[in-house]
Amino acid sequence: MSTTPVRIEGDPDGPSRWMWLVKWLLLIPHYIILVFLWVAFLLLTVVAFVGILINARYPGWIFRFNLGVLRWTWRVDYYGYAVLGTDRYPPFTLGPAEDYPARLDIAEPGVLSRGLVLVKWWLLAIPHYLVLMAFVGGATFFIEKGGDRTQAGAAAMDAAASGIGLVAVLLLIVAIALLFTGRYPGGLFDLLMGIARWRVRVGAYAALMTDSYPPFRLDQGGREPGREGPALREGPPAAG
Repeated sequence: MSTTPVRIEGDPDGPSRWMWLVKWLLLIPHYIILVFLWVAFLLLTVVAFVGILINARYPGWIFRFNLGVLRWTWRVDYYGYAVLGTDRYPPFTLGPAEDYPARLDIAEPGVLSRGLVLVKWWLLAIPHYLVLMAFVGGATFFIEKGGDRTQAGAAAMDAAASGIGLVAVLLLIVAIALLFTGRYPGGLFDLLMGIARWRVRVGAYAALMTDSYPPFRLDQGGREPGREGPALREGPPAAG
């Protein structure tokens, strides 16, 4: 299986029955900071665009800052309403925070294509945008046994047929399961991680941080393909 320069991982650690009810409130400080960080991210990506056109390289300090924004966002998403994978509060840092259950890393590129920088963030990424719209904008989709492939075309065509995103439906099921059983359904964790992994890979590509085209593949589970790690187990009933 091919590898990508983008690594997204998450270790489930038994979220509680009720914490998901108040995470939106607890995350308000993060959301406020992330608004400013993402404004800076977008402005610096424009600067990086110019830098790649001139010398075929992504300015190192901009890359490290933008990677930090993606890391911060991924930790908030993992804690919050993208995965609900942990109750450990995300740290306020652009750094890697390797001890946190959610981790993200992107290999810093060397020479980048001047030609691709003109088209990859809008033209080449369109097929991925359609698939992601299907996931977050509402669609039915099919996963082959093993979860390695999706029928992306069917998913994209169905995206306009529903106003509720697939991710929202899955998270609602997770929330109900946590509330009434105290357990996180392992299969749903794997699927939500696969969708998040796809989304971050496409985001890094569209932000010009890599020339490696994202695979059309749901790499499910907490760890990247080929990396050993504990599989999700349904934890014991929550204490409260």
